[in-house]
Amino acid sequence: MKKSTTFIASAAAAVALLLSTNVNAQKLGVGVNLGVPTTDGYSFAIGADARMQFDVSKQVSVPITTGYTHFIGENKNGIDVPDYGYIPLKAGLKVFFDPSGSGLYGMGELGAAFGVTKNSGTSFLYSPAIGYAWSSGLDLGVKYEGLPKRGFNTGQVALRVAYGFKL
Repeated sequence: MKKSTTFIASAAAAVALLLSTNVNAQKLGVGVNLGVPTTDGYSFAIGADARMQFDVSKQVSVPITTGYTHFIGENKNGIDVPDYGYIPLKAGLKVFFDPSGSGLYGMGELGAAFGVTKNSGTSFLYSPAIGYAWSSGLDLGVKYEGLPKRGFNTGQVALRVAYGFKL
């Protein structure tokens, strides 16, 4: 019940944000994320995502991202750390530094991580990023994704390789 309430509230906030924005164009991007966990106990993080990007102007966009991320647990001092998987749901702001609406950009997203592995629950999620988007649709970025939960801060530094389609 708690997960569905959080999901519905997040979706309602995203829809309200989009309806109150003067949206000019839409893009759909699909990407693969390869990450290095910043928390002991995990050896690697891998994920895939889909991102809807609503252009407010050529330089400013509102991205909404979801997908799946999986942290691979490792054996630490004879103790097996279990894998950790979650479905992120994030919304944010993406700003291009070039007036053309492509090239170097900075982005920040906030949202929730809905755990899919045993006893993982739901966590707040934040993700600052910097990247480069070509006009052909190719997008290469580096992000930090943090999940603070009950005093245990899981995170990753990840490389995102994506391709965007204009809708």
